[in-house]
Amino acid sequence: MLRQARKLLGFSRTLQASLPPALASQQARTKITYVPSPGDARPQTVTLIPGDGIGPEISEAVKEVFEFLKAPVVWEQFDNVHGSDIYGNPNLEIPEEVLESITRNGVCLKGTLFTPLSANNTSTQSLNVQLRKTLDLHVNLVHGWTMPGVPSRFSDIDIVVIRENTEGEYAGLEHEVVPDVVESLKIITEEKSRRTVEYAFGYAYLNNRKKVTAVHKANIMKLSDGLFLKEFNKVAKKYPSIKAEAMIVDNTCMQLVSNPQQFDVMVTPNLYGNLVMNVVAGLTGGPGLFPGVNVGENVAIFEQGARHVAKDIAGMGVANPSAALLSAAMMLRHLNLPGFSDRLERAVLDTISNEPNEIKTPDIGGTGTTRSFVNSIIDKL
Repeated sequence: MLRQARKLLGFSRTLQASLPPALASQQARTKITYVPSPGDARPQTVTLIPGDGIGPEISEAVKEVFEFLKAPVVWEQFDNVHGSDIYGNPNLEIPEEVLESITRNGVCLKGTLFTPLSANNTSTQSLNVQLRKTLDLHVNLVHGWTMPGVPSRFSDIDIVVIRENTEGEYAGLEHEVVPDVVESLKIITEEKSRRTVEYAFGYAYLNNRKKVTAVHKANIMKLSDGLFLKEFNKVAKKYPSIKAEAMIVDNTCMQLVSNPQQFDVMVTPNLYGNLVMNVVAGLTGGPGLFPGVNVGENVAIFEQGARHVAKDIAGMGVANPSAALLSAAMMLRHLNLPGFSDRLERAVLDTISNEPNEIKTPDIGGTGTTRSFVNSIIDKL
């Protein structure tokens, strides 16, 4: 598990900030040489799923930037994953060739797949959830922070949310007991709770983070959330240098919108993590900015942190590609390509922080377009 976490060291800004001032100053004056492992320069194949809504246009932006960056990545692309059969009905399962590609390549960049809301069509399961469960992508990590140049009510927010990704309410076990009475089962297991918490503390340790907060509702759900909290307390004892605290989910939401700076790394069961991640995204600039990743033992799928297809602006040319590009930068670091990752990350953050409003997209207060934003990034590269 620590080997997985070591690949996901987060962003260089985090690591730079963790250095003592004297060492950081010295490093700024010294050319750091990356020593690759044999074969690191060979092109690596990555599965690309553009997704729905703004996904296709954002994916094209990523591909264009990667082409200019000359990153050694070859895309194996799957459009229209929802697809349809000969009768025009949408796929109810992830196509087998997509699963085979992700398993073979071990790395995927993905847009969000749309899930229709219909109480009468219970057979249409979320393909996003299905993908995570089939590949056992048991950890979802999202990093949100206050970016210069983005309007925000707060400053100095820097939060990593680590969420159990395959069980809880997302187990999808529902049935109608009798007419008009529905039962939904929440599944919490010792094994999946423990490995999620271990990942969170491993991530905090490797990134010099100081505190891990467990989000729970064990005061009411004493057995299920109580089990998650018990595993949290067990693992916390192995990391005496990291402060461990537990917070009830309703209080967590209040604290996030009143004093978000108190949080560092947060670890949560599945549903709470989804809520917390979106609150963090809202506090720091919206769904178009922040990166995320789903991690399994041998597979990582990178996608924007706040999963939103944005169908209302699809095709209008104003979607913000930052979340996809920063997820791609995280992916490059995972692939042991830190030089490419750092260049891409710097160009994106520089565009967000320093370009005038006519370059930036409307979601962060600009009047620009996806095209103007991408052009700025390419100019900086």
